[in-house]
Amino acid sequence: MFPMLTLLSMFYYICLRRRSRSGTRSEALGSRRAVELGQRSALPVTVEVEQYGKEVLDFSSHYGSENSMSYTMWNLAGVPNVYPSSGDFTQTAVFRIYGSWWEQCTSSVPRFRRTPPSFHSQDYLELAFEEPVYPTAVEVLETYHPGAIVKILACSLNPFSQNPPADVRWEVLWAGKPNKALTPQARQFSPGIKQINFATNLLRLEVNCSLLEYYTELDAVILRGVRERPILALYKIPLIDISDLSDSEEEISDAGGLCCRSGGENRHNLGNGYFDRLPYELIQLIVSHLPVPDLCRLAQSCKLFHKHCCDPLQYIQLSLQPYWARLTDASLSHLQSRCTLLQRLNMSWTGNRGAVTAAGFCSFMKACGVSLVCLELSCCHFLTEACLEVIAQTCPCLQELNLASCDRLQPQAFNHIAKLPNLRRLVLYRTKVEQSAILSILTFCPELKHLNLGSCVMIEDYDVVASMLSARCRSLRSLDLWRCRNLSERGLAELVSGCRLLEELDLGWCSTLQSSSGCFQHLARSLPRLRKLFLTANRTVCDSDLEELAANCSALEHLDILGTRMVNPASLRKLLQSCPQLKLLDVSFCSQVDSRFVQELSGLFPNVSIKKSFTQ
Repeated sequence: MFPMLTLLSMFYYICLRRRSRSGTRSEALGSRRAVELGQRSALPVTVEVEQYGKEVLDFSSHYGSENSMSYTMWNLAGVPNVYPSSGDFTQTAVFRIYGSWWEQCTSSVPRFRRTPPSFHSQDYLELAFEEPVYPTAVEVLETYHPGAIVKILACSLNPFSQNPPADVRWEVLWAGKPNKALTPQARQFSPGIKQINFATNLLRLEVNCSLLEYYTELDAVILRGVRERPILALYKIPLIDISDLSDSEEEISDAGGLCCRSGGENRHNLGNGYFDRLPYELIQLIVSHLPVPDLCRLAQSCKLFHKHCCDPLQYIQLSLQPYWARLTDASLSHLQSRCTLLQRLNMSWTGNRGAVTAAGFCSFMKACGVSLVCLELSCCHFLTEACLEVIAQTCPCLQELNLASCDRLQPQAFNHIAKLPNLRRLVLYRTKVEQSAILSILTFCPELKHLNLGSCVMIEDYDVVASMLSARCRSLRSLDLWRCRNLSERGLAELVSGCRLLEELDLGWCSTLQSSSGCFQHLARSLPRLRKLFLTANRTVCDSDLEELAANCSALEHLDILGTRMVNPASLRKLLQSCPQLKLLDVSFCSQVDSRFVQELSGLFPNVSIKKSFTQ
């Protein structure tokens, strides 16, 4: 009996030691005594600090323009502009997408294999506050279609400090699944958050809008906390998991489960049981269902699994985006030998604030980029011109490149993209690409099928770009010109005359286009394969335009004519009758289309989601 008690005591000590790493040993032992004696210590009286966001530091997308404040993420800083009112207000922060419509488009990218089921995030924003505090509550004021927030994180870095720490940590305060509120009305979202052992004045909100009926709008964020670290009244020892039995100070989780040591090579093979009888291919299939961190952990269990988990065939596709908070140069270095056959790589959101350096990324690309076909790098602020040069030199097979919201890349860096002649898909949303660079890209990349130039404010003359597209990229299937400033009717006419295979065209907020010139009617006659057309906020769209769409674009699925004053109910009814595949129709702020008529059309065409925004 005594050896058993000794063994249990050792087991308990190991678990206690692991748990005490978040605090001091004396705190852990003191808490243990409190648990054993059933005592509760009194919490010290502290003053709670309440503060609104001071500055939006980073975000992945927004509905608004780079040159104004309407519907931009910058509206989230400061006190509320709208709350407690509900509805569609320009003074709020709005992300670029909502619903599942974008996933159904031709230009959408297939989901990467091995993406953890728990990773739901589609967009994010980072918000700094004036004073670091130990958080006690986070409150988000949502004023329209709430429910998008799926994760709230806190950072150990003070963005206003002149001496940033060498190790930047992110801790999840709260996480949930995609959701939507029962009504689109305003609400104050304040989930229960966990306590952390560092003060923070930098929060990150991650959202998933796939279940929402319309754009979610955020008005302000409140961070509540105390200046001094709170002492827990009762130290609760969590349930012990088998993965907690490691007594090593170096844990796999410290590197996000991605620093894959090769310790399995030094162990004695004691036999693998029934696994020795299974075909190699079957074990490979079983292992292929593991997320990347689990794959790295399994590689350390025995020689057999080390061999399977290090097989380059397991790394044909690799999505590191879910592990953005923990990915480092060391992680890339450890993965390097396994990714020699890598074809699809997603590093979006990773490496910011020094976690990944340009040198570390370039080293990885030189070793693993030769077979790359798809490369996702949205919001990767570590990227430099040297990085794009290495991509151009080492990735001759590259067909898809996403640099969305890499807004810190200098304009000259984009010239290197022209050295990738096999490009089929290019996303440059919210970048500083200039006209000379995009013209060079179009000249040397004639196989482009999907191009996103949304919110590219450095392009001076979109007519010239449209002319080049018409001449060089006749296989183009989708084109996003969201908020392009100066596309004229002449440029649009050239574009649709040369790119007749277009299925998606986003001309939202292109205010220079005038329906009276006949440009939209010519568009409808020239693009019979059109499935998605956004003419958002073009007040000149009229009945004649819709009649041409009804007559020539029977495959139309998504149409946005928000804000037009010249469309009447009769032309809408005709369009719905002529386009049986229509799924989304946005008539918000169309002055001649009232809510009563929208309800009537929704009853007649139940398969069409007809949007009519409101302001309370």
